[in-house]
Amino acid sequence: MKQTIHIIIFILFSNLLFAQNDSTKTKLSFNGDIRFRIEQDWNSRKSDGTYRDNRTRLRYRSRLGLTYDYKNWASAGIRIRTGDPKKQQDPHLTLGGSTNEFSSLPIAFEKLYVKFNRKWFTTCIGKNSFPFEKQNELFWSDNVYPEGISFSGFFTLKNNYIQSLQINTGHFIVNSSGSTLDADAYFQGIQLVTTHWQKRLKVFPSFYYFNDIPDIPDTNETSVLDYAILHIGTKATIIAKPKISIGLDYLHNIKNYNQNNTISEEFSDQKKGIVSSLNIGDLKKAGDWKIGFTYSYLERYAAVDYFAQNDWVRWDYSSQNSNDGRLTNFKGLEIMGAYALNKDMNLKVRFFTVDQLISYGTKTETGNRIRLDYNFSF
Repeated sequence: MKQTIHIIIFILFSNLLFAQNDSTKTKLSFNGDIRFRIEQDWNSRKSDGTYRDNRTRLRYRSRLGLTYDYKNWASAGIRIRTGDPKKQQDPHLTLGGSTNEFSSLPIAFEKLYVKFNRKWFTTCIGKNSFPFEKQNELFWSDNVYPEGISFSGFFTLKNNYIQSLQINTGHFIVNSSGSTLDADAYFQGIQLVTTHWQKRLKVFPSFYYFNDIPDIPDTNETSVLDYAILHIGTKATIIAKPKISIGLDYLHNIKNYNQNNTISEEFSDQKKGIVSSLNIGDLKKAGDWKIGFTYSYLERYAAVDYFAQNDWVRWDYSSQNSNDGRLTNFKGLEIMGAYALNKDMNLKVRFFTVDQLISYGTKTETGNRIRLDYNFSF
């Protein structure tokens, strides 16, 4: 029933926009993508020393978005996607994975927002993409869309050392308390983004504060926790052709957990993370190729584990009645290769190998995974 309502709302909204008079100079645009994936998992050890079954899955994802440019300073957008609405980190579905034979697909809204843009200033209200600069999903997944309000200011500088300055900030509600805003579970962020070296170098220091975040997602929490995370990120293009770029992220949660009774002593100081990457090539036109290497070291409280990516390994909160991933407390390597069939289609293969830093049981958990994706966007 909910799926039907979502689709009806989407269609009605589209028809309403089409009905607008052309004299208002409005503009309507659609965008979307489809992904088909084959995935193999192996060597996935549990904390009790036993191994999960090796697993092969065929998966897919589809998204459809609509943007309405009311004026050159105001726009609105919505997007729907396939996927379990209870899994914000993962919109992919497994072929044959439904509980009923050939049942209909679950569909949910992942974006619904209004944006205002005047010269150097931009603000967005609603549910939209993570508004802060990032170069990977190890702190925040591309599939997690925060709800709240964001502000951004962009300034071009006539300076030999700094070519541009951007300031990003926002307030986002994780769980509403039904009372005052300060009683909500929320996160706030502020970020500076500067470009240097003829815009070939980008530096983006950030600070994120998370208030009363549940320790287990999907209303299964046993306690709540605050995070205060300092993030220093940088990426640079070393060579233009072929494009060779490097990236580095440093994360440090400066909250003191030594007096927190819900956190054991061995985890109380697990608050740092570092991610480094090397990428060669690009995927702008047919025949382009790209390879990449990413090393990640993320301690338990360097990020909120169920807001981060769930690509690298199979670990999740299923034993606590949640399907969301727990993707911190690990070190690992990703090797990626991609080939562009044209500007809208590409093939991408990714290999992951992961080891847990500190065990929750008698053994540290492990995991290997390889994926081949066919991506088509329109």
